Amino acid sequence: MTYLSYSVKVPGKLMIAGEYAVLEPNQKAVVAAVNRYVTAYIEPFSQNCISLPQMELEDITWEINDESIQFSISDSRLGFIGNAIVSAVKFLKEKSVMLSPFKLQIKSQLDDPATGKKYGLGSSAAVVAAVISAVLYLHSAQLGILELDDIFKLSAIAHVKTQKSGSGADIAAAVYGDWLEYSAFSAEWLLKQLDQEKILTDIVKKTWPNLSIRSLTSPANLQLAVGWTKESAATAPMIQKVHNFRCINFEAYSSFLKESQDSVSSLIRSFETNNCNGAINALSQNRRTLRRLGENAGISIETKELKTLCDIAENFGSGKPSGAGGGDCGIAFIIGKHKVQELYEAWQEAGIEPLDLCVSKTGIKVEVLKKVHLNFLNF
Repeated sequence: MTYLSYSVKVPGKLMIAGEYAVLEPNQKAVVAAVNRYVTAYIEPFSQNCISLPQMELEDITWEINDESIQFSISDSRLGFIGNAIVSAVKFLKEKSVMLSPFKLQIKSQLDDPATGKKYGLGSSAAVVAAVISAVLYLHSAQLGILELDDIFKLSAIAHVKTQKSGSGADIAAAVYGDWLEYSAFSAEWLLKQLDQEKILTDIVKKTWPNLSIRSLTSPANLQLAVGWTKESAATAPMIQKVHNFRCINFEAYSSFLKESQDSVSSLIRSFETNNCNGAINALSQNRRTLRRLGENAGISIETKELKTLCDIAENFGSGKPSGAGGGDCGIAFIIGKHKVQELYEAWQEAGIEPLDLCVSKTGIKVEVLKKVHLNFLNF
C-alpha cells in the first residue's frame, strides 16, 4: 500500500496583552504567533515510535491501553506528547478511521540553541498542536477535510489534561497564526466535561462557553520588537500566586480585571482603526496594570531585567513583559523600522538579547514529503 508522509510546522507565540486576566470569564487578550516553529515529521512505520533529538530521546516506542499511553521509557518530558497522541488516536477511532503505526520526530526552534533555556514562546502548546495535526494528517485520506477548530479543541484538551489549567491562547496562536483577539474557555469546565462525557467527538462539537478567537490586523507602521532576559520562568507558580491573591483580596483583583479589560480593549480598537500611537499607549497602559498586580500580589512579574527592557523600550515607544513575567521575553511597540535597530543596540548594551522575531501570518502549515510504500497490519 502507498502512504504519504508529512511535515507539520507550528509557530510559537507571544502574549501581547491581557495576561492573567484572560483566565477569567469574559476577559480578552491579544496574542500573536511568531516565526519560530515546532516541526513534526510523521510517516507510516512498522511500529509506533517517536524521537526528540534535541532532548536526546530517540526511537521511543509506545502503545495505548484503555486510553492511556505507555512509552518504552519513563520521562516526564513526554507528558504533553503522550496526551496529544491519546487525544488524536481517540478522535480517529471515534471517526471509524483505521489506524496505522507511525514514526514521529519533533524538532523545535522555541528554545535558546546555546543553553537550551526556554524563550517563553509557548513550546508545550506548539508541540501538542504539531503532534495532533501530524497524526490527523497522516490519516486524512480516511478522515477527510480537517477543521482548524477541531485541531484547536483537541490540542486544548491534551494540554489541559496534562497541566490541569491554562487559557489556550498559546494553542490558538499555534493553530491559527497571526494576531488574535482571544477569550478563553474554562479549564475547570473542560476537565469536568472530560470526566462526564466519554465521547471525545461530542466534546469537540460542543460550543465551549466564553471561547472566542478573532483575527486582528496590526497598524501598518507598527513594529513589534522582542527582547530576551536570558532567564526562563515557570508560568504555573506565578498563576498560583495570582490565584491566591484573588482569594485574599477579591476587590483589588477585580480592579485589576477592569484595568486589564480597558487596556486590552483600547489595544484592539487601535488595531481596528490603524492607530499606531493608540497601540503604543495601550501597551504602556497594560504594563502599568500588570505592575500593579505584581506589587499588590507580592510577585515579581516585572523582574529587574524585564524592567530594564521595558524602560528602554519606553524611550522608543512602549514595552511590557510578555506572558506571566518573572523572566523570559519582553516586547516593544515602536513606529518605523529604522528605530528597531536603535532599540536592539540599546537593549544589547543593557544585557538584553534581541530576538529576531516577527509575526507568523500562518498557523499550522503542512507539507507532503514523500510517498511511502509499506505493508503492515493496522492496530
